[in-house]
Amino acid sequence: MSSKHSLRYVVVDTMVGPLTIGGDEHFIHTVRFGGHVRDDISRTDNVTAPLLEEASSQLDQYFTGSRTRFDLPLQPAGTDFQQRVWRALSDIGYGQVLTYGELAGVLGNVHLARAVGQAANRNPLPIIIPCHRLVGSGGWIGGFAPGVELKKVLLEHERGGSG
Repeated sequence: MSSKHSLRYVVVDTMVGPLTIGGDEHFIHTVRFGGHVRDDISRTDNVTAPLLEEASSQLDQYFTGSRTRFDLPLQPAGTDFQQRVWRALSDIGYGQVLTYGELAGVLGNVHLARAVGQAANRNPLPIIIPCHRLVGSGGWIGGFAPGVELKKVLLEHERGGSG
């Protein structure tokens, strides 16, 4: 086994458009909206990538409504705080939402709501780590790196309104 691994990718078509999944033989590292492969994801042709196939299958199940939680080995790159936020986001149930302040409270400090939002914005595995389930207080939808309209579609999908 080589000391460095190169990421492979697969582009899957979904109800929210193409998603690019990047990973290696051990972990899923990234999900990006759109079918564009950035420079940090190596194009690897004719390589069997069972984990990418499994991630693609689980995303398909999510979008058809037969999967509410992902079961994939993940390795998102981020700071210790970002990792804590992303783990906490993964505990928000399908079809449920928490406010930035509520998630900050889960992490032990309600005053970290803004930092929680910033960490969610940098989530490299949207949908799989469900940052779209994080909303603002008072009914405010909050932000979403790929766009608020996309966030609304994902929340509506989980509430049974589409897909």
